Amino acid sequence: MGKNKPLKNPFPLILASTSKYRGILLSQLGWPFEAIAPDVDEDEIKMHQLSPGEIAQNLAALKARAVFAKRPDACVIGSDQVCTLGGEILSKPGSIEKAVEQLLKMQGRHHDLITAVTILAPEHEIHFFNRTVLHMRSLSLNAIQDYVKQDLPLDCAGSYKLESIGIKLFEKIEMDDHTSIIGLPLIQLTNQLLKIGYPL
Repeated sequence: MGKNKPLKNPFPLILASTSKYRGILLSQLGWPFEAIAPDVDEDEIKMHQLSPGEIAQNLAALKARAVFAKRPDACVIGSDQVCTLGGEILSKPGSIEKAVEQLLKMQGRHHDLITAVTILAPEHEIHFFNRTVLHMRSLSLNAIQDYVKQDLPLDCAGSYKLESIGIKLFEKIEMDDHTSIIGLPLIQLTNQLLKIGYPL
């Protein structure tokens, strides 16, 4: 291949999400992509008696399939994340009061962040997930309220932003891919896309 000849992607790349966090992450890899909202009913999956890991994996697959049905020529990435504390799923709080309530439950304890990914492309179907264990400090009510007012983590599962000042809430984080916390494990994703034929 010529020195200056650009490498070609095997399929158009689509992120089955309009999440700004996942979009920023995927853009780090340098492959051009399109973001399409999957328009799936997440509550339908969450109603079933499934483990947090199963919920994340089912939702990632559902999102990827919804977009792949419209774009079967493409490589579609679906991802979902579940924050779980002792088996209880912690959703996006949506309000300051709910965020404070969630963080009060979590202080001094550890919880899991499970990120699942499905990749669908012509003749390819790949599923994987990543688990991060986060150990939160013992925090006072005032400290939690001050954090929430500063960072406003109202659209984040678990009510914190690790990429911002939320990192101060934790004593220890056990992980093998820091990008998984934000919503898309880039190391595992790159490994799989290279196998499909995307150029490094």
